[in-house]
Amino acid sequence: MTFTDSAQTPAKAPAKDPWDLPDVSGLVVGVLGGTGPQGKGLARRLALAGQKVIIGSRAAERARAAAEELGNGVEGADNAETARRSDIVIVAVPWEGHGKTLESLRAELAGKLVVDCVNPLGFDKKGAYALKPEEGSAAEQAAALLPDSRVTAAFHHLSAVLLQDPETERIDTDVMVLGEDRADVETVQALAGRIPGMRGVFAGRLRNAHQVESLVANLISVNRRYKAHAGLRVTDV
Repeated sequence: MTFTDSAQTPAKAPAKDPWDLPDVSGLVVGVLGGTGPQGKGLARRLALAGQKVIIGSRAAERARAAAEELGNGVEGADNAETARRSDIVIVAVPWEGHGKTLESLRAELAGKLVVDCVNPLGFDKKGAYALKPEEGSAAEQAAALLPDSRVTAAFHHLSAVLLQDPETERIDTDVMVLGEDRADVETVQALAGRIPGMRGVFAGRLRNAHQVESLVANLISVNRRYKAHAGLRVTDV
């Protein structure tokens, strides 16, 4: 042990650099809902970055067809197999099937790092608006349904159009990452940082996930007005 003076007061450890993130290049990433626009786009970008990716669907044949289309070593399987074989599981299923899907995969997702990127939204003639799940947010619903998993929230504000666009080499945006365990949050931050142009930023605990999820309704309004694919940047960090 290092001491600072003759009174043998223990030296205070230096503060950890918040941008000192782990190496996640060897982790297998599964994407539930990997045949939908958001999930497929995320799978594509992570695979291009060198990540091993498995996309899941309720129908294994559909997942394998989507994986073949993506190439870059992406595999396809049903949701249960995808969950079992993955170290990190991204949940990108439609909100309407969110709870039922996770409940059915509770055993397969036990012990896994789960990243929920689902946005509970409604739509009417005025446009998109945020829904408030009984648990508070989609991420908190996931945490309630998966007590043996380590649930985080991230990747909410990414444009599926840009994710899938072969002409877009970089996606310059920040990814808000929420979770209860610092190590898990940093793992997801590092995963986001594998995609060129992206940066994962800690954004609080899961109790704050509703604000992050609901902001997508505002981004949809921005994109419609300006014919854009807007993301977010956090300044001064």
